[in-house]
Amino acid sequence: MALTLGLVTDLHFGPDTWFRGRLRKLCHRAPDLTAAVVRAMNDTHHPDLFVNLGDDLEDESPAQDLERYAQCQALLRQSRAPLVNVAGNHDLIHLTPADLNALWGRQGPLYHSFDHGGFHLVVLHTVERKDRDVRVAAEQLSWLREDLRGTALPTVVLMHHPADEQDLSDSRWFSGVPHLALVEERRALRELLTESSKVRMVLNGHVHRNHLSVHGGVPYVTIQSLIENLDDSAPGRVSGAYATVTLDARASVVRVHGEDPARYQFEP
Repeated sequence: MALTLGLVTDLHFGPDTWFRGRLRKLCHRAPDLTAAVVRAMNDTHHPDLFVNLGDDLEDESPAQDLERYAQCQALLRQSRAPLVNVAGNHDLIHLTPADLNALWGRQGPLYHSFDHGGFHLVVLHTVERKDRDVRVAAEQLSWLREDLRGTALPTVVLMHHPADEQDLSDSRWFSGVPHLALVEERRALRELLTESSKVRMVLNGHVHRNHLSVHGGVPYVTIQSLIENLDDSAPGRVSGAYATVTLDARASVVRVHGEDPARYQFEP
C-alpha cells in the first residue's frame, strides 16, 4: 500500500495583484510556472495523482475567467497522472459549479470521494461568501460522516480553505481577518475526521504560506501558492511552490518544492 500525490495550489491565472500597497501575486508567471510543475511531475516525481487545490484564477470577468480557467486546466492535464481538482473561492466569483464541472469532465456536487492505490480520497468544497465567511454546509458534513463510515481505507482529505487553528496574526493576507481564511465549521469538521480514526492527512491551500498543525492526531498541511511574491514588493521573487506527498503503511512525508521549501513527516 503506497500512494504518491503531486500538488499545486493558488495558481491565480490573471492580472498581477497588489494588496495593502505591496505587489503580492505574480500572476503573469502562472502559465510558465504551471507548465514547469507539470514537467517536474512527468519527468521527476511520477505521482499516482496530480492534485490542484484550487484558485486557478485571479478573477476579473466571466469571459476572461472562463478562458483562463480553461487555459489552466489544459496545462494541468498535460500531466501523465490523473488530475484531481478542488474548487477555490476565486474560481467561483464569475464562474458556476456547472462551468467547473464541464471543464473538469465530471458531474454532481463539487465534493466527492474515490479510492486509489489503497487509499480513500475525499474532495471537500468550502464556500467563501466574499468579505463575510467560509462555510461547509451541514449537508456536506452529513455526507462526509456517511462517506467515512463506508470506507475501511486510510483517508486523505483535500480542500481549499484551512480547517485547523492557524494563528494568522503574521499573515500577509489574513491578519485581522481570520474568518476569511478558516472554515467556520472547522471544529465540527475536525471532530468528524478524528472520530473516524481513518484520516491520515488533510491538505489545503488558500493562505499563501506553508503551515502545519496537528489536531486529534491528524496533520493539517497548508501548501504555499505557486505565484506568491516572496519579496516585500516589486519586482518580486516568485515562490514557484508545489508539493509531493508520499504515503505508505509506515509514514507520510510532505515535501514543498520551489523557493519556499518545507518538509513534514508523520508516522500513523
